[in-house]
Amino acid sequence: MAQFHYFTDTAAKQLIHPREGERKLGQAIQYPQTQLSIAANLQQAQQAGVKFVIVGLSDDVGPQANYGRAGATGAFTAAMQQWLNLQANDFFDASCTMVLGELQQDIPSSSDIESLRRATAEFDQAVIPLVSEVFKQGMQLIAIGGGHNNAYGIIKALSETKHSGIAAINLDPHCDFRPLEGRHSGNGFSYAATEGYLKQYHVLGLHELKNSQASLEQLNRFGASWHTFQQIWVRQELTLNQACQQALSKFAEDDLPFGIELDVDAINNMPASAITVAGVPLIDAARYIHFFAHHCQPNYLHVTEAAPSCHNVSSSIGIREVGQSISELIYAYIKPQLI
Repeated sequence: MAQFHYFTDTAAKQLIHPREGERKLGQAIQYPQTQLSIAANLQQAQQAGVKFVIVGLSDDVGPQANYGRAGATGAFTAAMQQWLNLQANDFFDASCTMVLGELQQDIPSSSDIESLRRATAEFDQAVIPLVSEVFKQGMQLIAIGGGHNNAYGIIKALSETKHSGIAAINLDPHCDFRPLEGRHSGNGFSYAATEGYLKQYHVLGLHELKNSQASLEQLNRFGASWHTFQQIWVRQELTLNQACQQALSKFAEDDLPFGIELDVDAINNMPASAITVAGVPLIDAARYIHFFAHHCQPNYLHVTEAAPSCHNVSSSIGIREVGQSISELIYAYIKPQLI
């Protein structure tokens, strides 16, 4: 069972640490009104100049259904604790942003793989109508938290709203193009491709030894492309900017609705359901988001798989690290579209 909760100004005040003479983002961002429907809130926000809508997608079922660790439900709150306490100043007019709320998934009573995969498919059915409302208003979605299984629901919602196939780029050591064996965090893109919603797909930072041959063959049959982690960050056969430029040239050919995906287990030592000890620096992840937000006209940013409780020292440190990191990624997405 999935439940959606508005992120109200009252909830925000519990996270904001005010300081005399300063104004925090949380004091400038817009929030929904509980007496209005989601559609009415978004319509009102759009009329008030909101362009970016932050939504928490907080589930653990997708990663666990893919034999991963729990903990992804904590990412949205961790992110908001940091994001709302950043400074509102001349660099950023936060009134263009709304924090709408959080969709939460209860873990099923039975934790066997088949039950978890059924629960993941059920969560899809809650994600799709929620994010569709954002796209219907012509605003951009910033989806935070949960498993990468939610890429399927976001892509399907955008495709059906735009009446078009979707292009997506994904910074991820895993291609998430596993077989259609029941829904989980490792096959959101393969399901979206098989059902016709995903038309173009590029994986940046794909790890050469963390993807099965079957997944690579499925990618090839679909016509997806990739640059590997080893090509860019180990062997340095090309720079990050060169890889981004090559991917951009592919997407520019068809000019499809476009989404930016980032699985934080691509980032070096980020607390996640599948932590990576040899990964991409956070600053490069921010550069990746900035590049495609600047050069494309994206419809969404999806930051997924962060799990603060999986930090190797403590959950409290994990909350700070995840929160600060995701806040940098959100700003990297928004800022170039305001210049």
